[in-house]
Amino acid sequence: MSAEAADREAATSSRPCTPPQTSWFEFLLEEALLEQHLQKPSPDPPPVQLIVQFLEQASKPSVNEQNQVQPPPDNKRNRILKLLALKVAAHLKWDLDVLEKSLSVPVLNMLLNELLCISKVPPGTKHVDVDLSSLPPTTAMAILLYNRWAIRTIVQSSFPVKQVKPGPPQLNVMSQVQQEKELTDNILKVLKEQAADSILVLEGALKLNKDLYVHTIRTLDLLAMEPGMVNGETESSTAGLKISAEEIQCQVCYDLGAIYFQQGSTNAAVHENAKEKFFKTKELIAKNGSSSLHFTIDEERLAGYCQACGVLTSSSDDASQQATPYSQIHSCMKSGNYQDLVKIFLEDNLTLSLPVQFRQSVLRELFQKAQQGNDALDEVCFKVCVCNTVCDVLQGRTIDIQFCQLFLKPSKEKIDFLLEVCSRSINLENASEALKRKMAAFLKNLCLGLEDLQLVFMISSHELFIKLLKDDERKLLVDQMRKRSPRINLCTKPVTSFYDIPASASVNIGQLEHQLILSVDPWRIRQILIELHGMTSERQFWTISNKWEVPNVYGNVILGIKDNLTRDLVYILMAKGLHCCAIKDFVHAKQLFAACLELVTEFSPKLRQVMLNEMLLLDIYTHEAGAGVSGERPPSDLISRVRGYLEMRVPDIPLRQVIAEECVAFLLNWRENEYLTMQVPLPLVQTNPYVKVIKRMIKCCSLLNCHTQVAILCQFLREVDYKTAFKALQEQNSHDAMDSYYEYIWDVTILEYLTYLHHKRGETDKRQIAIKAIGQTELNASNPEEVLQLAAQRRKKKFLQAMAKLYF
Repeated sequence: MSAEAADREAATSSRPCTPPQTSWFEFLLEEALLEQHLQKPSPDPPPVQLIVQFLEQASKPSVNEQNQVQPPPDNKRNRILKLLALKVAAHLKWDLDVLEKSLSVPVLNMLLNELLCISKVPPGTKHVDVDLSSLPPTTAMAILLYNRWAIRTIVQSSFPVKQVKPGPPQLNVMSQVQQEKELTDNILKVLKEQAADSILVLEGALKLNKDLYVHTIRTLDLLAMEPGMVNGETESSTAGLKISAEEIQCQVCYDLGAIYFQQGSTNAAVHENAKEKFFKTKELIAKNGSSSLHFTIDEERLAGYCQACGVLTSSSDDASQQATPYSQIHSCMKSGNYQDLVKIFLEDNLTLSLPVQFRQSVLRELFQKAQQGNDALDEVCFKVCVCNTVCDVLQGRTIDIQFCQLFLKPSKEKIDFLLEVCSRSINLENASEALKRKMAAFLKNLCLGLEDLQLVFMISSHELFIKLLKDDERKLLVDQMRKRSPRINLCTKPVTSFYDIPASASVNIGQLEHQLILSVDPWRIRQILIELHGMTSERQFWTISNKWEVPNVYGNVILGIKDNLTRDLVYILMAKGLHCCAIKDFVHAKQLFAACLELVTEFSPKLRQVMLNEMLLLDIYTHEAGAGVSGERPPSDLISRVRGYLEMRVPDIPLRQVIAEECVAFLLNWRENEYLTMQVPLPLVQTNPYVKVIKRMIKCCSLLNCHTQVAILCQFLREVDYKTAFKALQEQNSHDAMDSYYEYIWDVTILEYLTYLHHKRGETDKRQIAIKAIGQTELNASNPEEVLQLAAQRRKKKFLQAMAKLYF
């Protein structure tokens, strides 16, 4: 066992805490460690992260004596790192779904090019000119994998992505992001230029009627040996993981179908090719079963593709396809038959065959057409939105803000249609009690949101309302209405007398504002704001309470929201959540933050991340005030989220200093010392929260008269604090182990000062210990920077282990 492995073993057995993350360089030092690591239930770091680390280290440029940047050297170290990355991918069985989800385009491009290289495909070879049937099985499979990835990447790049607005420049981060974007764009440009060739390669693969093999960890190990010793085995038909001819055809058909479907947007005839490939995929899955596939296919997505192809390609044998709601809706949208469109949506509220995403996409398309000047579509938008909203209510989803906006000016016709949709969307004889309660709650809240008594009476006197709500529930609703507006009298007749007229708008606004200040129910807050915005568009309701405060770093983003209602709602939900958090009302804080998160997810990735960060801080506070008081360790997922926050590198996200400080303090409290020292990335170490913690440790050790510990901790700072270190070492009443700590010092200047100090005091034995420490070869200033960093890291790790044993 190597020294690093022994250190790791000692660390995990010395105290009950989360095991330290294994560093990439440890896999270089111990050959068997990678397979041991990958066999763990939840390896840390995970496999895909290891691929990134190995390839990142292998592709680092070098600098020559003239200080010129040179390409990465082709040396043994880099070749081993690339081989390790390939082994991890082999462990994942070259599953492109897994690799594409976690690796960027440049990293995956580099990985697959290394696979081609190790599989004996000469660089620069045009794959379309190669006869796959004449190649060794693993070589043919490498070419297939690369070209499958190429067309999948082209398809993925055609999907729309929300653009994040640029914020204040952060040179290092923005530079890295820009570099990766440019590199990705360049790779995509090449892939698109070669798309026709990649398609031909895959079409040719469909004609192969033989099994192929993909590299495993074992075959990669064999290839790394002397080529003459292993060529026979690695190129034979028995080497590697067997992929049957049927599985290859199934996966290739699916990928070809996707690229043909994407090309169909500019060439409708290509949809026929897509249809053929998708239905062939479906046929192969039905024949062989999806469980036998080494490479998974999303069968729901495949069904969607088949459905879409059936709609887009009309032929005499498509009668079954044309009968589906998808094809009917497509036909209605093309012909402008919106009356039948609404009818389809209304009928589907009972059958629930249309996915919610599809319903929303149709509504978005209708809104876009309406905004382009087709006023006749306003009513259609409202009706489809009502159908979607009632469907959402019955399935327990949050009501979309579009419905609230469309209902700001209710009318008799709108209420009539809404009640029709509600009645036709639930079969009261067969419906469950839970479904009935959802519909009843929706109608009650609708009444509370209406000011016009005649509209309220339309709902409260409707047959559905009477059947769903009991007498005492209806009386309770009347009481709630009276509290909201004392002048309102819910009589049983639609005509109102003089005394039944609601109070003036100004009185109602004042009452609603008072309720808004007191309420901590997210749903009620939303309803009140909708009512207020329906009364006046001149007020900014986030300003009505001076106790509603959000940090300036968030305020600028929130107040930049253009829609007044959304801006008020986001600001108030966050302000109330922060206030509840401050007074330790964590239950209401969580409800408010969750509602705010759900709202901002719809339109702002930046605010979504802000809310995730605040909910992380809330979970830390909740644990510390609850289970943490009795010494119960936090759940592993909370520790992982804290680590994730500290490692987060998302540009243009407003961050609160207190969150980073609480995260570091949280890890220190729960003895995650090794992570903080060994695994925290350099950019984080150079930020205030982590440096601040080291300074606090220095101060504590100084007050305990542990002066040698002070000197050692001074090395941990971004710039070594020699002044404090030298002053500490001059103290002669140190209460720590003094010279036995010298093995943890890696800064030669401090060691030289110790040598001078002991010589001056005549302390010969201690001087010899300091000289011995200086003389260690790994501290030689002529060593490469990487060796010096490794030496420092090892000493940090051992020192913190010693500190943990001493203080915990």
